[in-house]
This record gives sequence, C-alpha cells and structure tokens, in this order.
Amino acid sequence: MRKLLLAGAAAGLVLAAAEAQAAPSYGAPAGWTGLGTVGTNTPNGVVGPIPAGHTQYLFVTSDGGVNGGGNLLSLGGETNGSRLTSPTFSANTGDALEFYFNYVTSDGGTFADYAWAVLLDAADNQVALLFTARTQPPPGNIVPGFGMPAPEATLAPPTVPIQDGTTWDELGGSSGACFLGVGQGCGHSGWVQSTYTILADGTYKLQFGVTNWADTAFDSGMAIAGATIGGTPIGPQPVPEPASLALLGMGLLGLGYAARRRRAA
Repeated sequence: MRKLLLAGAAAGLVLAAAEAQAAPSYGAPAGWTGLGTVGTNTPNGVVGPIPAGHTQYLFVTSDGGVNGGGNLLSLGGETNGSRLTSPTFSANTGDALEFYFNYVTSDGGTFADYAWAVLLDAADNQVALLFTARTQPPPGNIVPGFGMPAPEATLAPPTVPIQDGTTWDELGGSSGACFLGVGQGCGHSGWVQSTYTILADGTYKLQFGVTNWADTAFDSGMAIAGATIGGTPIGPQPVPEPASLALLGMGLLGLGYAARRRRAA
C-alpha cells in the first residue's frame, strides 16, 4: 500500500511538471497588452532552458495572428502577426535594459518572416530598435534580420545562423513543420541576449512583434524572458497555470500522506 501511495504521489508530480511544460497560457499577463496571439509558457521543444535561471517566458506567435498585427517596417510582404507591449516603466540615464529572446520559424525559401523588439516612450514613439530576427536559408544569419535596420542594442551572440528544429507548442499546427525541408531556412535562433543603455531619464515601454511574410502559412514566433531595467524586472512576471499548481499540490499532499502512513507503520 505504501508503495502504491508513493507511486501515485510521484505520478502526480510528474503530471504536474508535464502540464507546466506543455500548456501555453494565452493572453497577455496583467499589465501587458497584446494584439493577436500572445501568452506565457515554460520551455518545451526547441525553446530549451532559459539563461540566468528563468523558468518561464512570454511569447508572440503568428499562429492565430491578425492582419498587420506584427508589422514593424511595412516592407511590403507582411501579412498576419502579433505584438506584445509591456507596462510603462521608469528608467534613468545609463540604466541597462536587458532581455533574452529565441526566434522559431517553420517557414523558409523566400517567405522571410521576421520578429523584432523596440523601446517606446510613454507616447508610443519609437526610441530604439533593440533586435531583429528574420527567416533566411543558410549560410545567411537569421539574427540580425537581413534587409532590416541594424539593432541599436548589443546582442550576445552578435550574429546567429539558423539551428535545425521547429518543434514548439506556440507554433500550433506548424510545430515541427519545415517549408521546403531542412536547410531551407526553418529552425530556431537559440537564446540571444539584448542589452541597451538608456540614453535619457524617462518613462518607457517594451514592445515585441512577429509577422508572417507573403503568406499566412508556416508560422513563426518568439519567446522573450528576463526583461529587466537596471536589474529590476519589467512588469508582472508570468506565473504557472492554476491547473499545474493544483496538480503539484496534489502530488505533494500524496507524498505527505504516504510519509505519515510510513511513520505510523
């Protein structure tokens, strides 16, 4: 009986972990605003462990995006996409604005989907372009995005070639897909850090976006994590799904009950 109780409790913990890792929470976190498809999740598929000990990320994806939702520059081929905007935050001259991102694209060939981040002032005027990523077949780099303005932030690493693999929950039906096959531009960037030094005291926002290019098939998306200003997190942080927390609690209760039965025996 004790073995069965322990096994059941352990299964509850495993189920809770699986639930937390593979169930995107759709909708912008409190204080953030979204257009199209945005949300939070934990690492899964090719979006692996987040640097610096972060356990969850925000995301934008063109899967279920809206027309023009992810546009930044109106280069002429943008279709549907999504964007996510942070709450306002105060910053001082010299403060470091930092975050990590990971771009995933199932497209390729001439379908040059792209993603981006900008710093806005309180009136939504663009202050700085913080990074770009864009689908491109090898040997070209996907970070920074080709045919786009150079980012004003420092990227680490500064350039990134495509890495194979597109399995990621946030791509929906495009997860694991690859237009024209491996080697034609689909894949992911891996985690890249963006660091920008604030040039003037003020109130700002962060905005992230991703867009399809020339069609609405074979989606792309981006995970964003660890956004801080002067070392302080920007906006409310993502939290685990309530269902995941409930499952975790059930597993812990089961372990506690099994331990009490063991002592009584």
